[in-house]
Amino acid sequence: MIKHVVLFKFKTFEGEEEKNEKLNNIKTALLDLKNKLDFLRHIEVGINANPSESFDMALITEFDNMDDLHRYAIHPDHVAVARIIGEIKENRACVDFVIG
Repeated sequence: MIKHVVLFKFKTFEGEEEKNEKLNNIKTALLDLKNKLDFLRHIEVGINANPSESFDMALITEFDNMDDLHRYAIHPDHVAVARIIGEIKENRACVDFVIG
């Protein structure tokens, strides 16, 4: 089993309302991937609640193997969400590791 952990730092927004709306839209779009990709075993998305930390969102997904992670990376539904994230992304950190 492969765990894919991603942290996102987004650009500064005009206000908190705009930021919350955009982050919640991204969260919903990411979570909806579970209904579209049968090889996506698990997904969690969290919006940072700690203002003293610099990253805004965490994404945790699980796959049976690295091939499925690659399928996820290039799947059109994932690419569409990644495009939305890319419009506001300032930084990204990622770790993929074997569990189990």
